Amino acid sequence: MPVIRHAQSRRSETPAGVMTTFASPTLGGATRAVWRVEATPATSGPLHDFDAEQVWTFLGGTATVELGGETFTVAPGDTVVMPPSTPRRVTAGAGEGFTAVVTASAGARAILPDGTVHGVPPWIA
Repeated sequence: MPVIRHAQSRRSETPAGVMTTFASPTLGGATRAVWRVEATPATSGPLHDFDAEQVWTFLGGTATVELGGETFTVAPGDTVVMPPSTPRRVTAGAGEGFTAVVTASAGARAILPDGTVHGVPPWIA
């Protein structure tokens, strides 16, 4: 399916925000997943890793990105390339949260700090 209509996008809610999938293996048969993150202010995802590269482009708001032992503050227009096998956590700014568009290889799996494979998040599947 070459065109995925807005009405076909898939929403996944987590305690830290909402992920809206635009394309993935189960949404258009894509080999890469593309999704939007709308993070709730002052929240963060868990410290985790992925077995594939992710590229995050921040569209609005601010965030702090912990990546491989370094910490970066990001703002609209900034892009962060997150290599595989690199622990990461993204924390939304206190005032407004953030919005970002993210892409990763289809089927990328999340891995917890203890090495447990958490699996493929629904926004990447």
